Parts: sequence; structure tokens; C-alpha cells
Amino acid sequence: MSKLKGKVAIVTGASKGIGAGIAKALGAEGASVVVNYASSKAGADTVVNEIVNAGGKAVTVQGDVSKAADAQAIVEAAIKHYGRLDILVNNSGVYEFAPIEDITEEHYDRQFNVNVRGLLLTTQAAVKHLGEGASIINIGSLVSRIVPAHTAVYTATKGAVDAITGVLSKELGPRKIRVNALNPGMVETEGTHAVGAIGGDFEQYALSTTPLGRIGQPNDIASIAVFLASDDSYWLTGERLYAGGGAR
Repeated sequence: MSKLKGKVAIVTGASKGIGAGIAKALGAEGASVVVNYASSKAGADTVVNEIVNAGGKAVTVQGDVSKAADAQAIVEAAIKHYGRLDILVNNSGVYEFAPIEDITEEHYDRQFNVNVRGLLLTTQAAVKHLGEGASIINIGSLVSRIVPAHTAVYTATKGAVDAITGVLSKELGPRKIRVNALNPGMVETEGTHAVGAIGGDFEQYALSTTPLGRIGQPNDIASIAVFLASDDSYWLTGERLYAGGGAR
């Protein structure tokens, strides 16, 4: 528990899946963690209990990142509980897949509101508290590179995450705040099970195009997030790190 000792981190959408894995990994390295959730308090409480039982510090904070007041409240909770903020992991995200003929305004708005607006609002609230050496980690996706069929809206949101990461790395670089994107490939989570991606043809396709020969797990992504949050990556900003087992 040393890489992040004395640091304070917010992980949005951390009640399950990749976000939960990242929150627990940051806590294991000594960070005090704000575990944000939108609806699953039970899941967030479980993550906090695991961090605390392992000797770390964590609290849950409810909030919908797509709403400015909630984004502000999440950041204010970190300051209230721990007095500072050093790491922001913009993990909150939703996904729905549809062919072009089936895209609706609701389908578009739901994904852009959380995946893009939520990232911007939370970052906007956080930057006033971030100082030299701080790290912002935006969770993108391998889809922005491989552009799968039937993902026009979701892939567009993750392309926006890549672009925003580059812009903010230049905007915040003079303040010595690093901004990087961590773009996972297919990862086994509650979400990928729920949409039927695990155990079907899509998983078999993913396996066939992944040189390392397996589907990712949350811990595979969490360890990279720890690297980006720590001083080990002090000379990286504006980068996209693809974590998909070599999938192209």
C-alpha cells in the first residue's frame, strides 16, 4: 500500500465491473477512494467494505454524473471527507447497440449524456481542486479503434472521450495535471453478461481476434489504472492506452 499513499481518488460508476475493480486497486495501493454510484448502493457498499476490510479508506457517494449538481456534489464529498483530490477516474458509462435503422433520439441522448457530458461535468467540478501531479483517467474503449458494426452511437461517445482526453492534456498540462485515456477491449463484467456478450457468438469473435487468447477481467484494467494514477506514469499525458489483449 505505497504507490498512492496519501492520495485521494474519485472513481465514478464504481459499484460494479471495471469501476469496482479500479476502486479496489487504488485503495489497495493506499489511496482514499470515493466510490460513486448512480443507482446500485448495495454494490457500492460492497466495494467500500472490501477496501476498508483490507485496511484502506473509502466512502460511497451517490450521484448521476450527467447532472451538473450531482457531479459537483461527488467532488465536494471527496473534499469534505478527505480534504483534497489527486486522482479522477471517469469510468461512468452506458452502452446500447443498434443498427443505424434503429437508432433513436433516446438511444443517442442516454449514451452521450453519461459517457461524454458526464465526463466533462465531473472533470469541470474536479479541476479546481486538482494540483500539480494530479491524474485524470478517462475510461474509453477499444471500439474507437476497431469500430464494430451496430455501435455507431457508443463508438461515437468513446471517440469523443479520446478527443477530449487529448484536448484536456494540452489545456491542463501547464498546471502539471496529466490526462490519459484507458481503453479496454472486451471485459467480463455484469454489464457484458447482461447484454449477452459473454457466452455467445460475440465472445467467440472477440476470442478469435485477441492474440492473448482470453477475455479481459476487471483486474486487468485496474492494474493499468494504478499505473496511470501513480507517479510511475509522470511523463505520460494525452495518451490512449489500449488494453484488449492485443485485439485490433
